Amino acid sequence: PQLGIPTANLPVDASLTPWIDTIKSGVYFGWASLSLPPSHPDRVAAPGTSSTSGSGPAQPHIDFQLYPMVMSIGYNPFYKNTVRSAEVHVLHKFSADFYDAHMRLLILGFVRDELDYKSLEALIADINTDCEVAKNSLARDAWHPPKALRPKGTVDGTLDAKWLVEELPKA
Repeated sequence: PQLGIPTANLPVDASLTPWIDTIKSGVYFGWASLSLPPSHPDRVAAPGTSSTSGSGPAQPHIDFQLYPMVMSIGYNPFYKNTVRSAEVHVLHKFSADFYDAHMRLLILGFVRDELDYKSLEALIADINTDCEVAKNSLARDAWHPPKALRPKGTVDGTLDAKWLVEELPKA
């Protein structure tokens, strides 16, 4: 809330993601895949179906949706944190929160080292620059998935990201 830049705060657990303990602290970019709950207003209807079901049967939806993201991994020195954190900022304006939604990440690149800041304004300015770097980088064909994987996407890229949208195993 203080920054006005919402994040999904991920657990930093070496038993779940062994690389998280040793990856360089800093800002990264890539793709986030979210499985939004059926009631979420941003959930996309499957191609060829209506997103409004009215009083009829529930319409099929795409289980996972891809969004560009930028993420910070580290200690957030501006806030004097002593515990490593991983915070994902999905580059999409959601109309509702998505707490507890299943998220997958594909990290494609490194933007910059983690920095300390003299002011909140300087921190926010760098975060906004990070977001622009991520958007511009992900607009490249090789770093963008095909339109078939992003029904609302505008770039028909060549990135093989099918695993990001595969259905969750049935429990």
